[in-house]
Amino acid sequence: MKPSTPRTIVIAAGGTGGHFFPAEALATILAERGHTLVLMTDARAGKRTSGVFATARQYILPGAGVAGRGPLRALRAGLTLLLGAWRARALMTEIRPDVVVGFGGYPSVPPLLGARMMGRHHPALVIHEGNAVLGKANAALSRFADVIATSFPSVARLPLGYRTVLTGMPVRPAIAALAGEGWTAPNDRISLLVWGGSLGARVFSDVVPAAIALLPDSIRARLVITQQAREDDIPAVRAAYEQAGVSARVEAFLHDVPALLRAAHLVIGRAGGSSVAEITTAGRPAILVPLPIAASDEQTENARAMTDAEAGWMIRQADFTPRALSALLGELLDAGNGFAGLSHAAAQSATLARPDAARLLANVVEECLHTFPSCAPIPSNEKKTSP
Repeated sequence: MKPSTPRTIVIAAGGTGGHFFPAEALATILAERGHTLVLMTDARAGKRTSGVFATARQYILPGAGVAGRGPLRALRAGLTLLLGAWRARALMTEIRPDVVVGFGGYPSVPPLLGARMMGRHHPALVIHEGNAVLGKANAALSRFADVIATSFPSVARLPLGYRTVLTGMPVRPAIAALAGEGWTAPNDRISLLVWGGSLGARVFSDVVPAAIALLPDSIRARLVITQQAREDDIPAVRAAYEQAGVSARVEAFLHDVPALLRAAHLVIGRAGGSSVAEITTAGRPAILVPLPIAASDEQTENARAMTDAEAGWMIRQADFTPRALSALLGELLDAGNGFAGLSHAAAQSATLARPDAARLLANVVEECLHTFPSCAPIPSNEKKTSP
């Protein structure tokens, strides 16, 4: 698609990296095409001092999650979101953006709702859904959306009668560059990457080192493990690996994810939309443990998309025990079978990659800039479309 006349585009994203990294990936493409970017985010994400948003206008809006709260706290959170929406409306009346793009989660609610509250002349509204189940915030906002971009070919709970476009999940450029590099079977060392996301890393700290300790000496001697763990858990995890005689790096935050993915023979972690996108872009096999408290159980469906493609293995958290994990690792890491299971899963994982997702989503945004009427909701008696 040819570059558009430069326009003003609001990006609504915040919370964890799972929502924010895709927003940065999209913003990078839009900035390269000459558009003016405005970031509307939440206090948890905070002001960005590096990356594509560092030189953009940034606004931190009031907001709070509603899901999983008691009635009184949910009411307070709802009022906070409404306050944020009024603030967003006032800002956008001044900014006059052409498009507002939301990446799900409660931080996207105030900007998109505020934009819709501008009335008849509101900007085009684009929602990106990163999971295989439409999230609660996106479900509430979908009635206002002009187009819904999806990361998975099949997304549960999508509303009927709205235009949907499959773009994939935007990933950081350094990770997109991994696409097509291929997976190489272990030679001497076996590289294992364990990440837990912003929530729920403790279960990996409790289970993975104990599972590794149960493996035969022949496998443990070859392992090189990089693991993300909560600060409080790091000393115990390091000590457990040292006692097991395993080389391990344990950190609270992994800054070099692209390099770690390139080196990894197997990934163990949660099944958030961004995590699955990064794993499949790199073409890596994975053992996925869906977060059991996810509001819509979307991580189970994300993991199922990989297991259905034979690209990985899913273990429910209730079944994620040291003995169960060790049994699976023992089978997968046994050099006697030539690592056939890992090799097959890696090849299947690569078939799910969508490294051009950021560019495709940018095209959707620019389509709304060029042909705003075509982005309006399709009448309910018409079929929704996908590419």
